[in-house]
Amino acid sequence: MKPMLCALIYAAAAVAAAAGPAAAQPGVFSRENMIKFTPLWKGERFPDGRPKVPDDLLKRVKEVSIEEAWEVCRNHGYNYQFEGNWTITGKDPALVGRALTACFLPSRPDVHQVIEEEGKKEKRIGGQNSWVIDTVVKGDVIVVDLMGKVEWGTFMGDNLANSIWAKSGGTGVVVDGGARDLEGVEEIPDFTTFTRGWDPSFIKDAMLMGINTPIRIGKAPVMPGDVVLGKREGVIFIPAHLAQEVVERSEEIRLRDQFGHQRLREGKYTPGQIDRAWTEEIEKDFKEWLKARRDQLTPFQREKLLGEKGEKAR
Repeated sequence: MKPMLCALIYAAAAVAAAAGPAAAQPGVFSRENMIKFTPLWKGERFPDGRPKVPDDLLKRVKEVSIEEAWEVCRNHGYNYQFEGNWTITGKDPALVGRALTACFLPSRPDVHQVIEEEGKKEKRIGGQNSWVIDTVVKGDVIVVDLMGKVEWGTFMGDNLANSIWAKSGGTGVVVDGGARDLEGVEEIPDFTTFTRGWDPSFIKDAMLMGINTPIRIGKAPVMPGDVVLGKREGVIFIPAHLAQEVVERSEEIRLRDQFGHQRLREGKYTPGQIDRAWTEEIEKDFKEWLKARRDQLTPFQREKLLGEKGEKAR
């Protein structure tokens, strides 16, 4: 675990311990801390405090490109949300969901024994990787910090992958570590995996230090409830409070691209005119083009691009 992130998780655990025995279990990131460390999210939350980005917004995220999401994140000072260089399953991956995070550390007997004892008290079944899967709800993407470990670091095989698929509603996983049973996993429909590699070994010498705690995947800091967007380039973790802006910015860019491509095919403008900042004449033409397609626009697009307000925009 990276030193700064360890300090954050352990500080949160200390606060939880001060709240009383029920909150003092290893790996707990309390509801209060979940809200405290995601202060810019103003929408609905899960019972544990994790941001709950709406399902309809998640569907729109699938059309967003990595570059579009990256630009919005960078504009707000989130400079390290992207991580590339993955082994990916799926011919045309488009993984989208809310991050359910898990943090593993190299095993040490004393701590591992405490975790196992707590698991027995909570009546958890199976290995510690299974405990993570037991918490999955529809729309979740499991995001696992497994220290980049592939050999003896396989978070799941085809059995656990089928369980994840069923519980999540058919999303996928991001594992900074390994997985096993590639042939069986690839048989699961619409199940996209981003891992560091595949190996026939099982998971050992690793202990689960937290579920839905802050983690780091490569260079990317990930908070529970971040919107995960995985495509061929890699994975970007969009802070929940920026998801709406990411989607709306992407939809505006797509409209401008559609207009520009159409006008280029028509020969009305040259590539040089479309590829640079548009003149007042082109912007006026774009606005008229939008008006002709008003019924196809979202309320946000009508307000931002056509200047409509209130009920008129709807």
